[in-house]
Amino acid sequence: MRSLRSVLLLISCTPLVAFAWGPTGHRTICAIAENHLTKKAHKAIVRILGSESLAIASTWMDEVRSDSLYDHTHDWHWVTIPDSLTYATSLKNPEGDVVEAIARMSSLLRSDTVPMERKRVYLRFLIHLVGDLHQPLHAGRGDDKGGNTFQVQWFKKGTNLHRVWDSEMIDQAGLSYTELAQSLDHASIAQQKVWQQNTPAEWAQEAVGYRTQVYAVQKGDDLGYKYQYANWPLVQQQLTKAGIRLAGLLNDIFR
Repeated sequence: MRSLRSVLLLISCTPLVAFAWGPTGHRTICAIAENHLTKKAHKAIVRILGSESLAIASTWMDEVRSDSLYDHTHDWHWVTIPDSLTYATSLKNPEGDVVEAIARMSSLLRSDTVPMERKRVYLRFLIHLVGDLHQPLHAGRGDDKGGNTFQVQWFKKGTNLHRVWDSEMIDQAGLSYTELAQSLDHASIAQQKVWQQNTPAEWAQEAVGYRTQVYAVQKGDDLGYKYQYANWPLVQQQLTKAGIRLAGLLNDIFR
């Protein structure tokens, strides 16, 4: 029987309604990652995914959310870190979280005893979750389901803050995922090495650090060009970081 503490955690941190990054965001991240894979990692990934690219595989974890077989994965997409706390000091969700799931999927992919068909599932999970963790609202405060209940308007149409960051700003740019990846993938080797030194727990803490910027609005505000202009550089940065870090993680797993 769950403890009262665990039950209260689940009540306050129920799963997100919206997804993290729309298909364009997730595919952009994986298109960038594919440009930075070692030959050995690329070969291992092809052995697992076959003809399916990382970019196409990246949205699979959202696509199966309606399948009850994957109900146990719903809480893996996010993590709750209240203001003034860190991942280490925050109360952990007993159902798992995005930081914990990234570590677990990485370990399973390193194993020599895991069947190939299971590795295909775990790789699809991993590449999606790395993307999720770089969407700032997937390190939630714990009071608005990662911005899902923070209602705003986007160019006078009703939506919520989470969706604005998932897809509205990316869609506003009007670029395909290949075009967006090509426009972003210019980080120096030195910068890539710096980004790849961080751990998933540190990625989560970075997201917490963007909260003031993300929430620089009031509920019900009509967001548009001004919010896009102020936050598009951060969206671009997070997509790029996620791609570079995903490549580094995959290169380490399949070295």
